[in-house]
Formats: sequence, structure tokens, C-alpha cells
Amino acid sequence: MKLLKTLTATTALCAAGSMAGAQDMVDDMTLVSWGGAYQQSQINAYAEPYMEMNSEVSITWDESSNEAVAKLRAMNEAGNITWDLVDVVAADALRLCDEGLAMEVDHDEVLAPAPDGTDASDDFGDLIVSDCFIPQIVYSTTFGYRTDMVPEGADAPSDICDVFDTETYPGKRSLEQRPINNMEWALLCDGVPKDEIYDVLATDEGQDQALAKLETIKDDVIWWSAGADTPQLLADGEVFMGSTYNGRLFSAIEEQGQPIAMMWDAQVFDLDGWIIPTGLSEERLARVKDFVYFATDTQRLADQAAYISYGPARASSAPLVGTHAELGIEMGPHMPTAPANSDNIFVYNYEFWADYRDDIDAKFQAWLAQ
Repeated sequence: MKLLKTLTATTALCAAGSMAGAQDMVDDMTLVSWGGAYQQSQINAYAEPYMEMNSEVSITWDESSNEAVAKLRAMNEAGNITWDLVDVVAADALRLCDEGLAMEVDHDEVLAPAPDGTDASDDFGDLIVSDCFIPQIVYSTTFGYRTDMVPEGADAPSDICDVFDTETYPGKRSLEQRPINNMEWALLCDGVPKDEIYDVLATDEGQDQALAKLETIKDDVIWWSAGADTPQLLADGEVFMGSTYNGRLFSAIEEQGQPIAMMWDAQVFDLDGWIIPTGLSEERLARVKDFVYFATDTQRLADQAAYISYGPARASSAPLVGTHAELGIEMGPHMPTAPANSDNIFVYNYEFWADYRDDIDAKFQAWLAQ
């Protein structure tokens, strides 16, 4: 099986090489990601295999994806782009594309077709939400809670609005230090129908309503900025429940054996993927394209799901998802897209946040500082 995968990878790499032609390529890349279990899944699934087949290549990782927009703006202004490939959420990809900071790509040229010959654009389908965006995974932001801190006589929390119920479920909560997701959950738990959330949130009154709902638990919140924060806070017993990426919670529960459980209700589906910064030299761009062609093929995205519970963005990868590389457990039931986990989902609105992010960010940060 390992030999088969190597041969498959070599074939993909040869195709990428022929796509790039005889153009010179640099031997080092700086890739930007999120750190933690997700970045490690990228290293295991395709960075290390790529370097094994290209011994001259070295990869440096930068864990600044949560600051990608601001940093790329600064790099562009300074005329010094030091990043070669950046992992971002879909909304940030839209913003970077709109601002000319991310390169538009022909997905069928830059990405490998599916094994049956299906074009990449059809294999990724609607997940290509921007001309600059190269999807990798479907993930969700959801809540985990300490199973040993559930009050005696109370049911385990199972409804998103339990986050706001500090009487039944006392204790600290951890929420991300940005408006995204928090504003949607707040409006949902303040009686706004799900299909009206973004219409309401587009108004000053709706934004104030969301902040007012968040105000009811503000004194009980520890704010996080890195995906590793909530799992650590839960592990240390500093919070009863907290939001983070489902893959982070999977790692804490299944890999570390922490007394934590998932609360999937109103999990927010989102996409994550690569953007290529504009302004790279031809030699740097050639290496990036060679790597991306390999790293986003059907097998590589399926391989990534063996290390973390995020669904691969390619339709052709899903049937290849099997067991965890180390634990041996089936990964399908741990995906946010599993039927048992997705009875009540919230679909992230990329275009809304691309349009309103800066203004709502400013209002949210001012509210935090009060």
C-alpha cells in the first residue's frame, strides 16, 4: 500500500512538473497555517511526503493564519512578501482576493484531476467559493464541555443556548475573541430565526442585539485567540464549556483521553484552504504550484483525514477516508458532516463576513474593551 501511494504521488508530481515545464524552482518555502493538530495533519499527509520525494526542498512553517489578512496587507505595502502559501478560512480568502493580495488561479490548471479524470473544479464543486481559494477541508466550530463538571441532576448540555444558561450550567465559558460565530449564536439564542440571522446582523440594531445577548455572559467568558486555547482551558478545568474547532476537540477527547464531550448543536460549517500571495517571483510561484498540485490531490486530502476529524474538500477523497493513523478508530463518525452530528448546523456566510468583517470587528473590539 505504501509503495502504491508513493507511485501515485510520484505520478502526480510528474504531472505537476510537466505542468510547470522546465522552469526553475526555489528549494525553500514558507507555509502559513494554524499550528496544533491541524498543522501536524498537513505535515504528516503531504508536506513530509513531498519533501521525501524532493530532498532538496525545505519547508518552514509560520503559525500566523489567524493574522493572515493584516500581515499580508503589511507585506504588500512594504513590497516584501515573505510567505509562499497561506492557509486561510474561506471568508479571509474572499477578502484577500478582493484586495488583490491573493492570486486568482485556474483550478483545473493548478490542481490535479480526480483519479477518474473528473476536473478539479467539478471535484471540489461549490466549495470553490473564490477564484483565489483552493479548498482543503470542511470543518466546524462547535462546543466542548467537561463531562465531570455537569451539575448533579442536570442533563449534559446539548443545545447551543445552554452556553447562555449560566443558572443551569454555571462556570466559565471560552469564546473566540472575534465576532464571527459568537454574533450568530447570540442572535439565534435571542429568538432570531436561523434564516434571518444575517439580515438582522447586517443592521446596527441587529449587531447591538447580538452584543447585548453576549453581555449576559461576558463576566463568565475567557476569550481565546488560538485554536489550542479552549482544549487547554478545558483540560485544566478552567472552563466548563468552550468553542473551538472540532478537530481540536477530537484530539483532546480521542488522542489525549480528556474528560470532554462534544456538543454539536448549531455547529458552524466552514471551509479552510490555501491562497497564493500575489507578488511571488516566477521561481517561487513554480515551486508553490508544484507543491499545491501534489498536496491537494485526491489521495493526499484523504490521507489528511487519517490524522484529524475534518472532511476532505474533494468529493473523490471521501470514499478513501478510513481509520485514524494511530488510534485505528473509524474517522467517519467523528466528521462534522456525519449524519448524527449534523442534525442542526449553521452554515457560515462567507460573503457576509467578507463585506462586514472590518466594521463589525471594530464594534466588537470596542465592546470588549468596555
